[in-house]
Amino acid sequence: MQVEVWSDVVCPWCYIGKRKLETALSRFPHADQVEVVWRSFQLDPSIPEGHTEPTLPALAAKYGSSVEEMAGQMRRVEEIAAGEGLEYHLADGVSGNTLLAHQLIHLAAEHGLRSEMKERLLHAHFTEQRSVFDVDALVPLAVEVGLDEAEVRAALADRRFLPAVHSDIETARTLGATGVPFFVVDRTYGAAGAQPAETLLQLLERAWADTHPLTTVPAAEGCEDGSCSG
Repeated sequence: MQVEVWSDVVCPWCYIGKRKLETALSRFPHADQVEVVWRSFQLDPSIPEGHTEPTLPALAAKYGSSVEEMAGQMRRVEEIAAGEGLEYHLADGVSGNTLLAHQLIHLAAEHGLRSEMKERLLHAHFTEQRSVFDVDALVPLAVEVGLDEAEVRAALADRRFLPAVHSDIETARTLGATGVPFFVVDRTYGAAGAQPAETLLQLLERAWADTHPLTTVPAAEGCEDGSCSG
């Protein structure tokens, strides 16, 4: 069974949703037969590549709220994240274009390190307050999870995975995703937002039941319809 998750590495709810999915999988008896695939999605593709800006005032301006109001909303998200064992520092965060980060995840997938790279980028951004927006910032993170520095630099320079990123984003639109995280199981069942772990578990169970119907155990020898009478 395949679970595809569209998310961005600078989306606070996506990291929370990742933890909730992991909790659901820990309770799912067939978790060893589930493949989780991280798909690309950009919250704000309009940010020019190479440009970074403090997140707090940028979001306040975007949503027409004061910096103080936005800081209060961020604190509430930090509390929710803490409930999932995550340490956030949202008010001090920096925003930028995430195209390179998504290309890096696709490169990591070729080496069987997709999930490790996704986790490392999220942790770097939200917990360590490290940049995930340029090659020199991404290379050390990639090397930490086991990728080769020269290959990473070459792949990000020639943008060989950019079509794959764009394909993910277009597929999300086709499936009706307007926000993230967006969970899709076997391209049949979907759930939007950082759903409770119990909701995601029910999604997994329903998908499994539909694709793995119960089999009938052959009957043991016995008597039916009076065939053993007399």
